[in-house]
Amino acid sequence: MASKLLIDDYPIQVLPKLAIEIGLNEAIILQQIHYWLNQSNHNHDGKKWIYNTYDDWNKQFPFWSVMTIRRTITSLEKQNLILIANYNKAGFDKTRWYSINYPVVESVNRRCVQNEQTICSKRTDGSVQNEQTNTRDYTENTTENISMSDKSDAAPYKTIIEYLNNKVNKRFSYKSESNRKLIKARFNEGYKLEDFIKVIDIKTNEWINDEKMKSYLQPSTLFRGSNFDKYLNQELPELSNDETDNSFISELIGGSN
Repeated sequence: MASKLLIDDYPIQVLPKLAIEIGLNEAIILQQIHYWLNQSNHNHDGKKWIYNTYDDWNKQFPFWSVMTIRRTITSLEKQNLILIANYNKAGFDKTRWYSINYPVVESVNRRCVQNEQTICSKRTDGSVQNEQTNTRDYTENTTENISMSDKSDAAPYKTIIEYLNNKVNKRFSYKSESNRKLIKARFNEGYKLEDFIKVIDIKTNEWINDEKMKSYLQPSTLFRGSNFDKYLNQELPELSNDETDNSFISELIGGSN
């Protein structure tokens, strides 16, 4: 079953609108499962299935650790985007089988379309209103447009918060007003997505195994103005596979946010 949110190609790719809805890591693995399902000859209970161990997934995603892959697959399962079963012939074989819950993916697609239509509608209404009330000359309008652009809210709240959640195994909300204010304030100061990723990586590496300090791995500490620049300019230690999500995300979407 085809989906507008999934593509039939081998290179690891991801659509930004899918990543926004379900999480970046989740969108990448979901796309890869979709690709392999299209190649699969394993049919059970009316669906195509593939099977993989976590080590096998790690070979496809060497930039992630097994722990990161495990957390991402668990997230996909909790969102009901994938189905997991055991069709192994040997009872002791615990290799997991995967299929995609395409009706749920389609509901995500419809939500994306509705969001886009709402955004376009708001933009259209705003343009009409501006045309009806616009009595200023060209110079004034240009200045006003620049000012409004500066105030536009384009910070990737969900990507940042979900990346932090993925690193520290928490459930901070990207919809939280306090979290959004912190992120927006740093973006207004000129910081970019890759700066947030670097700060998260640096402090996670430093504090995650420290019982006293790991409680500070939260937006109110990491993204506060008095801390953020200081953390950003710390030396980044040599990272393990689990801690190199930073460079991968920067390459993948760093320029599009």
